Amino acid sequence: MPVCGKCQQPLAEGSPHPVTVTDANFSTIVESSSLPVLLDLWAAWCGPCRMVAPVIEQLASELSDSVLVGKLDVDANPQTAARFGVQSIPTLLILKDGREVDRLVGAQPRHAILQRLQRFI
Repeated sequence: MPVCGKCQQPLAEGSPHPVTVTDANFSTIVESSSLPVLLDLWAAWCGPCRMVAPVIEQLASELSDSVLVGKLDVDANPQTAARFGVQSIPTLLILKDGREVDRLVGAQPRHAILQRLQRFI
């Protein structure tokens, strides 16, 4: 079962809020998810990341029954960022069964993210 990256409490799949994903819990949360995962790779200093954050929060709430939404701080979790070859942020990965199936790079509007997600829901 996925756990919160901050407090280590169990999370129900399909959380209405983005789940904190780290290098340490990536396998537990992302690879174990029965739902497709939208993973926002971001950093606190990144302006476009802050612009897309409310959209990610909204999608987590709206799609909680069909998508697990997570956020991974690339500065604090360089292993996972390197594993997926992330070179610019924000990068949104869509993962299914722990494998990347799609990627959006840069701040994207809500409709563009939803359109890409629909193929995997």
